[in-house]
Amino acid sequence: MASRAVFATVAAAVFMSNLDLFIVNAALPAIGQSFGGSGLGSLSWVLNGYAIVFAALLVVAGRVADRSGHKRVFLTGLAVFTLASVGCALAPDVGTLVAARLVQAAGAALLMPTSLALLLDTTAPEKRAGAVRAWASIGGIAAGLGPVAGGLLVEAGWHWVFIVNVPVGIVAFVLGVRVLPSPGRGGTEKSPLPDLFGAALLTGSIATLALGLIKAPDWGWTSTRTLGDLAGAVLLGVLFVLRSARHPVPIVELPLLRVPAFASAAAALTLFTIAFAGMLLGAVLWCQGVWGYSALRTGFAIAPGPLLVPPVALRIGPAVARFGAGRIALAGSVVFAAGILWWAATLDTGSAYAASLLPGMILTGLGVGMTLPVLTGVSAAALPPSRFATGSAITSMGRQIGAVLGVAILVGVLGTAGPGHTVAAFRHGWYAVAAAALLAACATIPLVRKPRPAVAEPAAAAGDVETAGAGAA
Repeated sequence: MASRAVFATVAAAVFMSNLDLFIVNAALPAIGQSFGGSGLGSLSWVLNGYAIVFAALLVVAGRVADRSGHKRVFLTGLAVFTLASVGCALAPDVGTLVAARLVQAAGAALLMPTSLALLLDTTAPEKRAGAVRAWASIGGIAAGLGPVAGGLLVEAGWHWVFIVNVPVGIVAFVLGVRVLPSPGRGGTEKSPLPDLFGAALLTGSIATLALGLIKAPDWGWTSTRTLGDLAGAVLLGVLFVLRSARHPVPIVELPLLRVPAFASAAAALTLFTIAFAGMLLGAVLWCQGVWGYSALRTGFAIAPGPLLVPPVALRIGPAVARFGAGRIALAGSVVFAAGILWWAATLDTGSAYAASLLPGMILTGLGVGMTLPVLTGVSAAALPPSRFATGSAITSMGRQIGAVLGVAILVGVLGTAGPGHTVAAFRHGWYAVAAAALLAACATIPLVRKPRPAVAEPAAAAGDVETAGAGAA
C-alpha cells in the first residue's frame, strides 16, 4: 500500500469532505434559528448549492487533474475547501453562507477525483485492491460518526460545523506539500478540457428545477411562474443533451448511456439517491422540528442507520455472487422503502423512538448498504476499463443530482404544511421518498436478467469503493 504519510494526507481530506454531508444536515435547523428563522426553502440551498456545483464540476476537475497534475489539483482543492469553510463559518446571512458553500463545492470537486489517483500513484499494482478498500472505508467511517459529530459541534454553535474543517485542512495541506508524489501520474495528458458551456447548462438546468420544486408551494403548483420555471429547466436540460451529443469532450458521454446495464445502474443510483437525501434531511427535521430533540440527541437518533452501511457494504459480496447483483440491489431498494413506509405508518408527535424511528432507520441503513455498492459495481462491470473513470464520473454526477432533487422534493412537500398539519405533511414527504426508492427498484429490474457471473465479482469489489460514496451521497 501507499506510504502511510500519503494515505494519512488523502484520508484526512476525504474524511473531511465526506463528513460534511452529515454534519451540515444536522446543523440546518440551528442555522435557520441563527439567521432569524430563515425558511426551509432558503436553507435548502445550503445543501443543494453544494451538490449542484459539485455535480457540474466533477468531470471538469478530473480532466484538469490529468492535464495539470494530481498533486497540484489536490492541494488546490484542499486549500479552496478549507478557505471556503472559513467563509461559511463567518457568514452573516444565508445568502453569504450559500455562496461560500458553492466555493466549498468547487474545492471538493477538485479534491475527490484526485485523492484516489494519488493513492494509486504510490501503490504497487498488486496492492491496489487493498488501497482502494482502505480509501473506501474512510467514507463509511464518516457516515457512522457524522450524525453524532454534527450534534456535538452544533451544541457548541453551528459555526463549528465548518470551523472543524480548518485545522484538518491546514495539516493535510502542509503534509501534502511534503509527501505527495510530484508531478504524479497526472500532468502529462494535454487533451482538451471538457465542455465548460455544457457544464453551465447542466448547472442551470438542475438549479432551475430545484428552484421550481422548492418554490412551488409559495408560487402555486399550477402558477405561470412555477410552470415557466420547470419548463426552463427542461429546456436547459435538452440543450445540454444536444450539446453533449456534438461536443468532442462532453460532460456526459452519451454513448455510455446506450450500454443497457450501465444505463440501468446509473438511473437506479440517481433515483435511490433522491430517496437517500430526502430520508436524511427528513429525519433531521423530524427529530428537531417535531420531537424537539437537540442536535446532539438527533445525531444519536440517526446514527444507527449510517453505522450499518459499512459492515453491510463490505459483506455483501457473497450474497451478490449467489443471487446476482440485480436481485440484491432490487431487494435493497425495497428494504429502504419499507423503512420509510414504517415511518409513514408509525411516526407521530407522541410515538416512541424505539418503536417508530429506530426500526425505520435500521431498515434504511440495510437498504443503503445493499444497494449503493452493488449498483456501482454493476455500472463499473458494464464498461471497458478505458471508460471506467468516465463512467464513474457520470454515476457520481447522477448521485449529486439525485441529492439535489431529493432535498428539493422534500422541501416542496413540507412547504405545503399549514398550522397543525406538520405530521400529515411529513407523511406525504415519506411517501414521496418511498416512491423514489421503489422507482429505483424498478430501474434495477433489467439487471436481474443479466447472467450472474458477469456482474457478481465486480459488484463485490466495487462495494468496497462505494462504502465511501454511501457517506457522501
